Amino acid sequence: MSGFLLIFPQIFKSNTLIKNNSVQEIIETARVEDVIQDFVSLKRRGANMMGLCPFHNEKTPSFVVSPGKNIYKCFGCGRAGGPVQFLMEHESFAFPEALRYLAKKYGIEIEETQASQEEIIARQYLDSLYLVNQFAKEYFQDQLFKTDLGKSIGLSYFKKRGFREETIKKFGLGFTTDQRDSFTQLAMKTGYTLDSLKKLGLTSKYDRDFFRNRVMFTIHNLSGKPIAFAGRIMIKDAKAPKYINSPETEIYHKSKVLYGAYFAKQAIQRQDECILVEGYTDVISLHQAGIENVVAASGTSLTTDQIRLIKRYTPNVKILFDGDFAGLKAALRGIDLILEQDLNVKVVLLPDGEDPDSYLQSMGTTAFKTFLEESAQDFIFFKTNLLLKQVGNDPVRKTELVKDIVTSISKIPDPIKRSLYIKECARLVDVEEQLLINEINKIVSKRLTKHRANSDKGSLHKVEAKQLSDSLEVPTAPAKEASVIGDEFQEKDILRILIAGGAELFDKEEKVTVAAYILSNIEDVIDDFDNANYQKLAKLAQEQVAAGNELSTQFFIQHPDPTIQQLAINLITSPYELSENWEKRFEITLQTQKSPELNFTLDSVQALKRFRLRKIVKMCQKNQEEIKSLSAKGDVEKMMIHLKVQVKLTAIRNDLAKELGTVVL
Repeated sequence: MSGFLLIFPQIFKSNTLIKNNSVQEIIETARVEDVIQDFVSLKRRGANMMGLCPFHNEKTPSFVVSPGKNIYKCFGCGRAGGPVQFLMEHESFAFPEALRYLAKKYGIEIEETQASQEEIIARQYLDSLYLVNQFAKEYFQDQLFKTDLGKSIGLSYFKKRGFREETIKKFGLGFTTDQRDSFTQLAMKTGYTLDSLKKLGLTSKYDRDFFRNRVMFTIHNLSGKPIAFAGRIMIKDAKAPKYINSPETEIYHKSKVLYGAYFAKQAIQRQDECILVEGYTDVISLHQAGIENVVAASGTSLTTDQIRLIKRYTPNVKILFDGDFAGLKAALRGIDLILEQDLNVKVVLLPDGEDPDSYLQSMGTTAFKTFLEESAQDFIFFKTNLLLKQVGNDPVRKTELVKDIVTSISKIPDPIKRSLYIKECARLVDVEEQLLINEINKIVSKRLTKHRANSDKGSLHKVEAKQLSDSLEVPTAPAKEASVIGDEFQEKDILRILIAGGAELFDKEEKVTVAAYILSNIEDVIDDFDNANYQKLAKLAQEQVAAGNELSTQFFIQHPDPTIQQLAINLITSPYELSENWEKRFEITLQTQKSPELNFTLDSVQALKRFRLRKIVKMCQKNQEEIKSLSAKGDVEKMMIHLKVQVKLTAIRNDLAKELGTVVL
């Protein structure tokens, strides 16, 4: 572990550094499935768990989590690692920050040591932005609870909305006065720079507080860190907007954030449904009432990135609308984006003049939950029935309605689901089913033609090309592996066994490990490996065993060299596994040996035989070429020696082939 800390960017708490023994304890304690399930919905698949990859857009799960090996791997985009690597990739944590997150999650007390001045100066820029926001959040909360103005205006407003004190603190609600620069001055006295305050939008370009005389809503990322704020004005002012928000920063991208997602993600996974509302207070009110699987789009139109965020946790969305028809029609147009991402959408229409918060307050929690269940309608059918009421018997308006419905159905990627909607909608609008099919085919065909034309031009701006690709759901193709040369397949198999089962006992009586057995049989040919990376791993294993250390899987997965980490994970993971049905449905089990992935003794013997066979075949070919060369030169004496060698090599080759049940051409 001595070099383990050196390859990661350092973030320090005050002037301390996490000790290596704490690092080791955290890494050994953290379970990959526990960590990832906080961010991604996983379902059991045999010994492993699977879900939609959080690192790229996909419809079919290719993201595999292996609890037994304590690793994850996406067979679509290639991302792989353990609990620490996941947090660093997904949450943009530095290594120490990921460790602190895990220590808090598992209740591990961290031992720290004094850091050097150089290490303190190396504190990461992004971490400083989180710290400034945390300071701002605490300032706004102090203003709410500890000042007379905050209590009389801000706290009074929240309590009128029915929010309890613990809810206010949980969601980081606060208040800020109308003073010119009280927050900015205090932040600078505390040690935060004016530059960072301005970059986060907490201070204006005129050195004034950006948020003044407003109740404050803290916006968190998925790990619970404050990344932005929204402020609601407390006085009627026609010139001032009702809400103002933090600007886009390195840690806050509005289009990728859902308000309340941090508090809702586990409930969304448990209930396999996400409730989508419009406002901050709607989220808080429903959450306080026990309806915790609720998020909002932070006052913006729903974006593709926000929809994909929901899709990580569930394919089911329930959207709550108020009864305003004009606003409803505008909102309906945005739902096509959700359909494009292949989510199942239901709609709940609230009575006129009600929003989720007000209706919950008037009905009570139990009645409101019942209302949500009984009033939810499939979006396509809801939209069709809603628009039918508006067109009456007007044929022109009915034609527009059909085109509108057809456009929405065409967005659905699943052809079976599309077909079912076509059948039912044809009945509702009273037109022939084939007519709807023809119209949808035209739309889909036109979209594909446009996409191909743009792809062929190759001159689209990168952003435009990406947006087009995302909207058409072009699947991300896995990166192609380099072509295999020579004995790479056999070398790969040898290394797979060393990494997965090197510490297992090959011979229990002699206490010989799998690693010792394999390495003793290949030590004379390690320098002749065809693949340089496999050779590097083999030599690393050789050094570890020679030093008397155990050759564990975690030794490779947690190695300081990221290349070795990635190679190790790639070697021991597979998108395929034995079906559980052999045992569960057919009651067929292995009677005479262990399951293949645990039978390291047999696996080692077979792999070494295949490896040796390849090397012997290569030696035969090389020796045969030498015989031909000597024959051409007329050197009979040397040729006879090589002929004897060839006979011996051929005998060894044939014996190995017979043992393996294979044929050598």
